Amino acid sequence: MTLRNTTRRWGAIAQLFHWLIVALILIQVWLALRADELTGMGKLRELAKHKSVGITILMLVILRLLWRSRNPHPPLPDNLKPYERSLARFTHGALYALLFAIPLSGWTMSSARGFPVSWFGFVQLPDLVPKNHTLYEWLVMTHVTLVCVLAVIVALHVLGALKHHFVHKDDVLKRMLPFTRT
Repeated sequence: MTLRNTTRRWGAIAQLFHWLIVALILIQVWLALRADELTGMGKLRELAKHKSVGITILMLVILRLLWRSRNPHPPLPDNLKPYERSLARFTHGALYALLFAIPLSGWTMSSARGFPVSWFGFVQLPDLVPKNHTLYEWLVMTHVTLVCVLAVIVALHVLGALKHHFVHKDDVLKRMLPFTRT
């Protein structure tokens, strides 16, 4: 496997970014659910981890986009209908937009609440907005809504990959899976 993308498949670096972000999103869900069950310092510790993982996802998405700008991605198959091409472009664009918006809304939400955001205790990040309870409440709703939208877009993305594999019987799914051949 090559590090860089080819016209036939995603390279090892793009695959690493993809699957690492997927794993971190799953960890985020787990951390958020755990934090909801806790109170006091235990809740604050889980939320601190949640924030750190969110900032990590944001940084990985930035790095992934920089890598992608220097490595053209494999084209969509020629047999796709126009609506399928549009849906594929929409879901990919929405995924990137949400992977920016969700961590930024969480960071802004913490700032509005007056809770600092640090990256695993190593780097204290600046507040994005001053403390503001009304803004905080609006951002809580926004953050949760964006996460729900992400769940729908991820479901579309996964269903699309499975459709390619089982219905179209093409290599779209395999070209993002490590250790497979196209």
